[in-house]
Amino acid sequence: MKSEKIIKYLSWTATVMAILMYVSYIPQITNNLAGNKGNPIQPLVAAINCTLWVIYGIFKSPRDLPLSIANFPGVIFGLVTFLTAI
Repeated sequence: MKSEKIIKYLSWTATVMAILMYVSYIPQITNNLAGNKGNPIQPLVAAINCTLWVIYGIFKSPRDLPLSIANFPGVIFGLVTFLTAI
């Protein structure tokens, strides 16, 4: 019982950290829009990776919503960063 509770808190903490990691793309997006373009490869690969994890989390039985929620911002921010960098 106690280890299940720890795992639950760990999963939601990791979810929050993953979301913050992808939100940290905002400064790069701002730089890209200002003309200081960065390398587009890393955010594109991150977006593809996150897309796969979101799909996995949704179609896994039972669904793994923390996994999907944690990776969804990576799809959005990764694609936006990629598109502004090209």
